[in-house]
Amino acid sequence: MNQPISWTNLGFKYLDTGSYVSADFKNGRWSRPAVRHGDHLSIHIAATCIHYGQACFEGLKAFRTKDGRVVCFRPDAHAARLALSAARLCMAPPPRELFIDAIQALVEANAAYVPPYGPRASFYVRPLLLGTSPVIGVHESEEYVFVVLGMPVGPYYKSGLVPVSAWVQETYDRAAANGVGHIKAAGNYAAGMLGDKEMRRHGHEVSLYLDSATHTFIDEFGTSNFIGITADGRYVTPASKSILASVTNDSLQQIAADFGLIVERRPIRWDEIKHFTEVGACGTAAVITPISSITRGTDVVRFGDEAEAGPTLTRLFRAIQAIQYGEQEDRYGWVQTMLA
Repeated sequence: MNQPISWTNLGFKYLDTGSYVSADFKNGRWSRPAVRHGDHLSIHIAATCIHYGQACFEGLKAFRTKDGRVVCFRPDAHAARLALSAARLCMAPPPRELFIDAIQALVEANAAYVPPYGPRASFYVRPLLLGTSPVIGVHESEEYVFVVLGMPVGPYYKSGLVPVSAWVQETYDRAAANGVGHIKAAGNYAAGMLGDKEMRRHGHEVSLYLDSATHTFIDEFGTSNFIGITADGRYVTPASKSILASVTNDSLQQIAADFGLIVERRPIRWDEIKHFTEVGACGTAAVITPISSITRGTDVVRFGDEAEAGPTLTRLFRAIQAIQYGEQEDRYGWVQTMLA
């Protein structure tokens, strides 16, 4: 580490740690993961990841726990989701064991960059799968590189668990029902950038997308799943072919059920939005981002206190963080020790 890091002032941005881990798929088999030094890859100019979008990734976190271990939150689930993305994009998925071994090697090589217990910072891990064969005709690559990089991060939103405003994006669609919205394809995020620029011009911080066919059902926020909490104790999240299966959302649903909430995963019509007392966006980066209001055209729907997260989302946020930081027993087997 070249200079001390202020763990309490970390943003959610790239920081070079000086090393990453990679493995190659060639001749039908994967190499073992190896620690590499530097921050650049050498990619053929005709690689399928550049020309035809054979690129997908994951995002998960490692935490320094109260007892000093470094643990990773639900790496198995992220390995499975990357395999799903790879299958949809005709790519060779890294096996689960390779996925886990690569993360462990990354954490060991970058132990000095894993934030200490206390400041509520974490070590963000980004597994990345790229097609690397030179191809001009449209077909899948024969060779792949699996890269895992990481860096210390703070909250995705600087304000932390403070509500933000959302804006319904109707000029552009996020994904089609039978497209690739349900996987973590790199191109999904490029496709949403223009809509997010429009959203920010309207003075908001997150986009909400409706279904592409009718714009009558809620799909998800630009980078996160949608959660709605009702006054009668229901945790409601959309069911849709174009929604990415969030590991965080899946975890929160289990915790919510254990709290006694009724969990409903179903289509949610836009006209139900006023029935929710709390709304949140959930995902690995931010965990839960409370939503203070959602604007659609001239219609503005507000949720609770604009300056403070609602009680149910706050309780869920604290519960999942307590598991991640080793402050509460992991009843679900979600955390895996990477460094004792």
